[in-house]
Amino acid sequence: MSSNIERVHTDLTGQVALVTGGGRGMGRAFAQALATAGAAVAVVARSAAQLAETVASITATGGRAIALMGDVSDRHAVEHMTHEVERQLGPIDLLLNNAGIITPLGPVAEVDPEAWWRCQEINVRGPFLCTRTVLPGMCHRRRGRIINVASTAGLMAFANNSAYTLSKTALIRLTEQVALETRTHGISVFAINPGPVRTAMSAYLMESVEGQQWLSWYRERFDALEVPMERVVSLVRFLASGHADRLTGRFLSALEDVSQMVAQAEEIEQGELYTLRLQTVQSRSPS
Repeated sequence: MSSNIERVHTDLTGQVALVTGGGRGMGRAFAQALATAGAAVAVVARSAAQLAETVASITATGGRAIALMGDVSDRHAVEHMTHEVERQLGPIDLLLNNAGIITPLGPVAEVDPEAWWRCQEINVRGPFLCTRTVLPGMCHRRRGRIINVASTAGLMAFANNSAYTLSKTALIRLTEQVALETRTHGISVFAINPGPVRTAMSAYLMESVEGQQWLSWYRERFDALEVPMERVVSLVRFLASGHADRLTGRFLSALEDVSQMVAQAEEIEQGELYTLRLQTVQSRSPS
């Protein structure tokens, strides 16, 4: 998993970043890294205590951050928090849609419909609302970047995990859609795959009764493929820096060398690589 992106200097001085799900785990690590690179960071979550911890960790090292409690699936809450970010910090240059849940687990025939739909509200409606709210300003200023935290779960079916996998498939496609519509306005949009990272979510899958019942295979996968948090943070910093803007609309993994992908951007564009596409017998046959 060696890569050159860790060595790329990222200077976000003067920029404003909005990070959802920033109260803990990857969201907190992303917020801290962006602040260290010079950005003023607005952190959104539903836990006041966790938000306070994130902001304190940033300000203690000289960074600038504010905390905003809010539900990303609530349109009015999203509009209010965006207004507050702009009022307190300035126009938003970077949106990092990180908020998400992985529950409920279980077969489609047994899972609770309300809990299943709640996963879509947070994992899909949330990024959609946040994106929709910041885009007019970004397009007007002709600059901006959006990073959506997706998953390889969006590329394949996993039994007993339909809510999460479907939501991540939708998020990858939303990324491509928004990138297509905004590229001429100077906006870059990415979906990322962090890989198995040690967070509260991964711990839940490995340690909870529900996780052990429905996704017992996950621990073996995690042990074999665990990705250090810093590897994912480096990917986010690299995308925030603008070095990968030619890859807008793509699904990028912390497991790959994205700096090398930038060098192959023309080939990636022509081949529609790192996007959701249907492979058929005909399309895979030699011409």
